Amino acid sequence: MSTSNTAQPVQWHVRQAVQPAPEKRAWSVQAVQQLLDKPFLDLLFQAQSVHRAHWPEGDIELATLLSVKTGGCPENCGYCPQSVEFDTGVKAEKLMSVEEVTHAALAAKNAGATRFCMGAAWRAPKDRDIEKMNALIGAVKGLGLQTCATLGMLEPHQARSLREAGLDYYNHNLDTAPEYYQDVVSTREYQDRLDTLQAVRAAGISVCCGGIIGMGEETVHRAGLIAQLANLNPHPESVPINSLVRVPGTPLADAEPVDPLDFVRVIAVARITMPTARVRLSAGRQQLGDAVQALCFMAGANSIFYGDKLLVTGNPDVEADTALLRKLGLNDYKQPVC
Repeated sequence: MSTSNTAQPVQWHVRQAVQPAPEKRAWSVQAVQQLLDKPFLDLLFQAQSVHRAHWPEGDIELATLLSVKTGGCPENCGYCPQSVEFDTGVKAEKLMSVEEVTHAALAAKNAGATRFCMGAAWRAPKDRDIEKMNALIGAVKGLGLQTCATLGMLEPHQARSLREAGLDYYNHNLDTAPEYYQDVVSTREYQDRLDTLQAVRAAGISVCCGGIIGMGEETVHRAGLIAQLANLNPHPESVPINSLVRVPGTPLADAEPVDPLDFVRVIAVARITMPTARVRLSAGRQQLGDAVQALCFMAGANSIFYGDKLLVTGNPDVEADTALLRKLGLNDYKQPVC
């Protein structure tokens, strides 16, 4: 029997965790570190067991991320090419129009995405910015897509306004462990991030929150990040795990590359400690390659950012992703038995 390798849009159906959420437990940094230190195959077995107990087999969420307002951010996050502090060639642009965003969202939906995320390079949006974002959220929501936004720090009334406009998820990453945070960014405090997450949760918006691996942190800082995420009450519904994209001009451009198997370990521990979260492979997938991504799916990743760009950095194209999912038998792509 012959099979076609022609890439087709992935057909995705809304699925939730298949078991009730497990009883909440507190995760110490030491306990998370012990997981990270387990023999690799034992760790993957544990993570896969947790994953299969809570999620449908072969279910990968496809999310698309669009920069709706690029560049000019006053923050000095050492990983970010959109900061005004760094010469990266990224120019400040105005907020995209409703028509432009609707066109991009429709293209993402037609390619198989079910969640559309909008990012704006603000430290903290003004109320007039929130009004404009509400129009974008309404337009995307009208296409039948889940909506997500990442706009910087929010006040409680702004979070409520976004929720009233139809926002489903808000992304605000913790980036790293609290004790390492000031090595990465000095223009805000760690508590600022936690305060925004609290405002988002209080407004009734689901939380998308993760971090970045490969910023020069020690293993204990990776354990500290996961412990922070897992101990949020409740833990985030979506947990994006990024492998640092080393952009020339940023302070972290010369950071030591992450060992791919160490990245897989972080995915596995995120799955074990946050069983009902969507653990998302985010920035840096181009550098991981197919084999490492396959290990990440085995370790419990069940979401990817889908499309050829993440804000201003590259991402595998749609054809490459659908081909990989097909080879792995994910998202209903089961290889026929000849």
